[in-house]
Amino acid sequence: MNEERRVDTFALPDLGEGLTEAEVVAWLVAVGDEITVDQPVAEVETAKASVEVPCPYGGTVIALHGSVGEVVAVGAPLITVAARSTAAPAPEPQATGPRTAPAQGSATQTTVPDAREGPAPAGGNGAAGSEAGSGAVLVGYGTGRGTRPTRRRAPGAGGPSASTATGGPPTTPTAPPAPRPGPGPAGATRVVSPLVRRLARENGIDVTELRGSGEGGLILRRDVEASARAATTATTATTATTEPAAAPGSTASGSTGSAVPDAPGTRRTALRGAHRVMAERLSRSRREIPEATVWVDADATGMLELRRELNEAVPDRPVSVLGLVARFALLGLARFPELNAHFDTARQELVRHDAVQLGFAAQTPRGLVVPVVRDAHSLTTRELSSRLGERAEAARSGGLSPADLGGGTFTVNNYGVFGVDGSAAIINHPEVAILGVGRILRRPWVVGDDVLPRQVTELTLTFDHRVCDGGVAGGFLRWVADCVERPQLLLGDL
Repeated sequence: MNEERRVDTFALPDLGEGLTEAEVVAWLVAVGDEITVDQPVAEVETAKASVEVPCPYGGTVIALHGSVGEVVAVGAPLITVAARSTAAPAPEPQATGPRTAPAQGSATQTTVPDAREGPAPAGGNGAAGSEAGSGAVLVGYGTGRGTRPTRRRAPGAGGPSASTATGGPPTTPTAPPAPRPGPGPAGATRVVSPLVRRLARENGIDVTELRGSGEGGLILRRDVEASARAATTATTATTATTEPAAAPGSTASGSTGSAVPDAPGTRRTALRGAHRVMAERLSRSRREIPEATVWVDADATGMLELRRELNEAVPDRPVSVLGLVARFALLGLARFPELNAHFDTARQELVRHDAVQLGFAAQTPRGLVVPVVRDAHSLTTRELSSRLGERAEAARSGGLSPADLGGGTFTVNNYGVFGVDGSAAIINHPEVAILGVGRILRRPWVVGDDVLPRQVTELTLTFDHRVCDGGVAGGFLRWVADCVERPQLLLGDL
C-alpha cells in the first residue's frame, strides 16, 4: 500500500496589533519548490510594515493563494504544501471485471490540518522537514506542537477527481471552511487578547454576549468588529425609516436602483496598507475627540545657535531641530502630565502614563506613519535625536515592525519640512495632544526697543478638550516656546 501524502494549507496569521489583512508584495517561492520548516515564503505589506512570512510546514509547494498585489485576509489560505512521502501514489489499476461504482462522497482523502493547528507532530504523516515542528511563533497562530491533524475530503468529494482517475499530478486542494465553533463553557468568556477587550470597550460591546468564532469559542477581533458593524447597520436602518422618501424620479444614495456611473476620466483607488489605517485613525479622531488648537510664534534664533554649538562639539553625533523640539516637549510633559495620556471613552476616564512613548509623524513612500521612540523621557538629547533619525530612516525603507508603529502616548510633528508655517493637526488617536513646529524663517522681530531680523517659527498644540482646558494647553505650549527662545536656561535638563 502506498503511503498517503499529507497536504497542509497555511493561512495568513495575525501579524500583530490586531491587523486584519495584508497585501502580497512578492512570493519568495514558486509552485513545485521544496521548502523547509519556517522558511520565508512571502513578503507581505500590512497596514503598518512590510514583513516576511515563514511557513511552519515543509514539503512541496503545490499552491500559492493570491497573486502579487492582492490583499489576503488574516485566516485566509496563503500557501498549500504537500508533505514529502516515501512513495508516490500509483494510478488505480483498471478493473478486469465488473465493479461497483463508488458511493458518492468516497473521493480520495488527504490529511489536511486546520490552518491554525501548526505543523504535524513528530512521528506523524508530516513532511520530513517538519517532523521537529516549527520554531517560529506567529501571533495568533502558534506552533501547534502535539496537535493531532484532522482528515478531510479532497476537492470533488462527489466522486473521484480526474487527476486521481488518470494518475496525473494532484490538483490544488481546497480545504472546506471550518465550522463555526460554539461558545465556551457556561460562565466562561473566551477572550485572551487585551486588544480585543479594548476594542470591545471602545465600541460599548459586552464580550459576554458575543459568540466567538475562534477555536473553542475564542472571541477574536473580527467578532467584535462584526458586532460593531451590525450595531451601526441597525442604527442606519432605523434612521432611514424616519427620513422622508425621495421624490419620484430621483436617485437616492444607497438605493437599490442602478448607481450613477462615474464621469469620464474618473479613477478610483482603494486605500490600502498604511494609508488605509491612517485614514481610519484620523477619521475616528475627528469623530470622537473634541479638539482645540493653540499656537504661538517663537524666536528660534537661540535654539539654532545651541544646535550649532552642540554639533560643532560632537560632529559625529549631530542633534536635529526635531530632536531639540522633542526634548523641550518632554520637559513640558513632566510639568503638564495631563497631556501624556489617553482618554478611556468606555469608562470616561483619563489614563495618564509615567513613561513617554514619543511618536513623530514621518512621510514615507507608503504614506504617513507614526514611528514611536520607546521611553523617550529616559534618553539624552543626543540619544533622542539619533533615535528619531534611525526610526525615520527605517520608516522610509519599510524596515519597521508593527510594534514600532503603535503604542505612542504623545506625538510631535515637524511640518516645516514641507515649507508650511502652521497647521491645526489631527490628534493621533487615542492620544490627547500633538505638538507641531512650522518652518523657520528670517523675519523682523522686536528685541527690546529694536526691530531685528530673527529666525522665527510657529508652534502649535492640538489637544483633547475633554482632558484639559486652555490653561494647561497654553501653559505647555508657552513652556516649549520659552525653551525654543532661551534654551541656555535649560542646559542642566538637556
